[in-house]
Formats: sequence, structure tokens, C-alpha cells
Amino acid sequence: MAKKTSRQYVCRACGAVHAKWAGQCDACQEWNTLEEMAVEPLAASSASSRAGKGRRVQLHGLGGKVELPPRTGTGIAELDRVLGGGLVPASVVLVGGDPGIGKSTLLLQAASRLAGKGERVLYISGEEAVDQIRLRAIRLGVVESSLDLAASINVADIVATLEAEPDVKVVVIDSIQTMWLETVDSAPGTVSQVRACAFELIRAAKRRGFSLILVGHVTKEGALAGPRVLEHMVDAVMYFEGDRGHQFRILRAAKNRYGATDEIGVFAMTDRGLEEVSNPSALFLAERRGNIAGSAVFAGLEGSRPVLLEVQALLSPKGGDGAPRRAVVGWDSGRLAMLLAVLETRCGLKLSGMDVYLNVAGGLRVVEPAADLAVAAALVSAASGVPTSPGAVYFGEVGLSGEVRQVPQADARLKEAAKLGFTQAVLPRRIARGSARSRPPEGMSLLELGHISDLVGPDVEAE
Repeated sequence: MAKKTSRQYVCRACGAVHAKWAGQCDACQEWNTLEEMAVEPLAASSASSRAGKGRRVQLHGLGGKVELPPRTGTGIAELDRVLGGGLVPASVVLVGGDPGIGKSTLLLQAASRLAGKGERVLYISGEEAVDQIRLRAIRLGVVESSLDLAASINVADIVATLEAEPDVKVVVIDSIQTMWLETVDSAPGTVSQVRACAFELIRAAKRRGFSLILVGHVTKEGALAGPRVLEHMVDAVMYFEGDRGHQFRILRAAKNRYGATDEIGVFAMTDRGLEEVSNPSALFLAERRGNIAGSAVFAGLEGSRPVLLEVQALLSPKGGDGAPRRAVVGWDSGRLAMLLAVLETRCGLKLSGMDVYLNVAGGLRVVEPAADLAVAAALVSAASGVPTSPGAVYFGEVGLSGEVRQVPQADARLKEAAKLGFTQAVLPRRIARGSARSRPPEGMSLLELGHISDLVGPDVEAE
């Protein structure tokens, strides 16, 4: 008797499986994300026979000698920083980002530099023809590298090619949403196709030992398109962020089995491609004007790298009878609402009738709570009309009672600020005394705050 093909519906946003179609996914509450997928069940006799042939799995203890995996540097220091030191053999990296942000440009530059170091690199595109890739290579100035190109969407052909090329070390697939497997009865880009194609490519990478880089599309919310199970199948997930109208691009790791997830790589888009930004603080502050009310410099930390950013705030009288507007770029809107409530309740500032606009200049998104004090300083400056000191930096977390809390690695933030010429730091009151309390960099004074009201009240004497 022929096996009956069953049908199930998979959510392309979260990967949840449903027995029947529905307008809304019960797991992630997204609308119109269920896609039909055919399932070929195994015969009962086949399943039982396979179960009988299973072998006992060898068990190991936690103790034992473990060597760090070897890494291959890409030749781009900012990319290697986010990867954790370079590419690991048999690892799979998923790179996502908005259309036109520069994903293909970055990976073509990295692949060309790897090929220039003598590594065998294969760049396979499902979106562009070989001639289109060559035109980009001419613009980027990497046309002389010994990079191998291919244009194909057939995963079976790609895997057969990889089997015939045993010396390939790195493979770039641009992009996974365009790949197609003839054994799956659906169009490219669907949940079933993306999952099946990724599985075949990842299995080939693990078996042959080459590093695999997959380019992924993103949804309008900025998350990777396709099934969420794809993120669990790979070893590292990276997002390439930035505004296409702005020159800066940020590469950020959301998952990394071989490194940290809090490192960032900073690039500048030019007519010759992406250039590394080794000192992003200087560029982020290059256009700053220190005599404008509503501006404060935040001494932030991205992974192990201290970064100085300008926080800008603007207050204007509320227009109309509706609720006041809260517009935020580069920071958490919920945290801004909390900070406004603290300033109004604990410090007596009247901000409920004002429209508030907050911007982190440079296109970088700040996620650490240490930015609270800098945002509060910008808001107080905008409300009073008095500019902050052009030589001061701010960092510290603000609690609901208005207390200013400690943040990690204060010394690294102070050293970065001193290196760029800042002479004063406004920070939380340090608890350690005596020898445990480190001294500030030479030429820098510290203004320690215990409560957020100190920003509004009289100035505290600096050390």
C-alpha cells in the first residue's frame, strides 16, 4: 500500500508546527505566517527495523584535555573581532541585514582577502550572475584575487561541486533564501525549502570540514526571515546594521558558539567598499558641537571595546490635545519612559506636557543601562537650556528611586575618554576606598553622583 502524505503547517516566524492552517500562530502571535509543508511518514516496519539497528552512544565525562579550535583570520580585523578571532573549520555563520546594507560587499571583500592569503574560497550567489559579482569586484579593487565564483540555486549541484573540490576551506552562500532543493515540493524562500537547503549545506560543511557562511534576508522588523530553527542550526548569527543613508555600519553577533556575543565591528561605507573603523569614538564625535543644550557624551562599552557616543535630546511643547510624543532613535523607548518618570517624580522636572525626541548620533544602537546618566544629562540640559560641559563624559545606571548605580569596567571608559581629550567624567559614586579604588587618568577630574537629583541641583565639587 502506498504511503499517505500528510500535511502540516509551519510558522515561518518561530518554526512552530500546527496541524491545520490558522490566521494567527499560537506560539508567537504573528499573523499570516503559517505555510503548508508536506510530510512523508515512515512505514511502521521501517521505523521498527531502524530502531533495532541503533548503537549505544559512548558516554564521556566533563574532565579531559580540550584544545581550542584553530582559526583562520579573514584579513578584516573588525570582522575577526566579532567572530571571536576568525573562522573556525566546519563552523557555520549566518549573516543577516537589511537589503542594500552591505552584506554581499563585506563578504566579497573578506572572501577575496582569504583567497589572497592562499586559502581556497568559493563564493556562490543565487541572486546575481557571475558578471555582476565581477563588476562589484572591480569597484572594490579585489578583482586580482584568486576567488572562485559560481551562480546557482540548486543545492544538489552545489553539494556535488563541494564534494569534488576537497581543498575548499571557506564557502559563501548568498543567500540561503534563494536556494532550492528539488526533493522539496515548494518554492525557494519557503520554510520547508530554507530548512532543507540549510540542512544539506550544513551537513556538507561538517562532513568536509570547510567554513560555511550563509547570507540571510531579514523581515521588516529586522529579524532573520525564514524559520527560527535556522538560527539554532548554525554556530554563529550576526546582524549587519546601519542606516543606508549613513556611512557607518555595525556588525553585531547575536549568537556565537566560538566567541563572545557582545563584540561589535564598525565599518564605514565608501565608494571603494567597506573600510574598517579602528577608532569609532573619534568618528562618532567628529561632528559634535559642545555648546548646544540637550547634548551629552556617553562613555559606553561594546564587548571589550569602549566607545564614546553623543546623546542628543530635544524638548518641545506638546501640540494638540493628544498624548505627548516620545520619539527615540538608537535607544530603548521603554527605558526613556522610565527615565522621564524618574526625573519628574524624584527631581521635580515637569516633562509630562513636552514632546521628547532622543537620538544616539552615529547610527549605533545602545543597549546597556549605563547610558541612563548620559540620557538624563541630555534631558536636563534640554529642559534648562544650559549646555553640558564640552569636556565631560557621562555613564551610570539610574534606578527607580533615582539612585545612580555602578556599571562595569569604569576604568576602561575613563581611559578612552582621556585619550580623546575629555577632562571630566560624571559617574556613579564609587564604593571602594583606599588601595582598591583606582585613580582616574592624569588630567581628568571625577564628579561622583549618588542620586539623579544632583544633575538638577547645584554642582557637586569635582575631585
